[in-house]
Amino acid sequence: MKSKTKILGAAAAVYLGLMGAETLSAKAAWVKQAKDAGFPATNCLYCHTEKLPKKEQAKEQLNDRGKWLVAQMAKHNTKEVDVTWLKDYPGGKE
Repeated sequence: MKSKTKILGAAAAVYLGLMGAETLSAKAAWVKQAKDAGFPATNCLYCHTEKLPKKEQAKEQLNDRGKWLVAQMAKHNTKEVDVTWLKDYPGGKE
C-alpha cells in the first residue's frame, strides 16, 4: 500500500511540475530582487493588477510593466523573468 501511495505521489509531483513549467507565475523573490536592484517594488502590484494574484489568473492580472516583462521573456527566449530587465522598461521606475 505504501509503495502505491509513493508512486501516485511521485506521479502527481511530476505532473504538477510539468504544468507549473508552462504557466506564468510570480514569485515573492522577484519583488525582493527588484527592491534590491533599486526599484520601488513593495508587493505584487508592481507588475500585477492584484496585490495577491491568483496563480491560475496571474497572466490575466498583469499591468503594463508585467506585460512588458512577459514580452521580454519571449524576446530572450527564457522561461522565467529576470528582474534586471526592469532597468530597460520604458515606463519608468514608479
